[in-house]
Amino acid sequence: MIANKEVMARNIRRYMEKLQVNATDVCKALQIKQNTFSDWVNAKTYPRIDKIEAMANYFGIRKSDLVEEGHVDVTLELSSGERVLIELYRNDPDFKQLIRLSKYYERLKQGDKTDEG
Repeated sequence: MIANKEVMARNIRRYMEKLQVNATDVCKALQIKQNTFSDWVNAKTYPRIDKIEAMANYFGIRKSDLVEEGHVDVTLELSSGERVLIELYRNDPDFKQLIRLSKYYERLKQGDKTDEG
């Protein structure tokens, strides 16, 4: 079944709860504005496909887990290494900065000169 805004909002909230993250955590990790993310979580707007993919990667799930109904009993299967990286990202400001710098470097390599990092 193709998703609508309400399905997307419900799924985002569910995976945030499973990962024990809040909106600020997700927004910082994915470099999304709080207002934009709030609109998704409150079913006011629907994210673009690149943002759906970024959220799926962040949550360690498939895009379909976000956009479709019927994935209620999905459990996140993370390796121990992935769990370590998530914990580092959540708790270590230096690690977060390293990730931001890495993303900025990748944008520079692709010719994007904006300073969003």
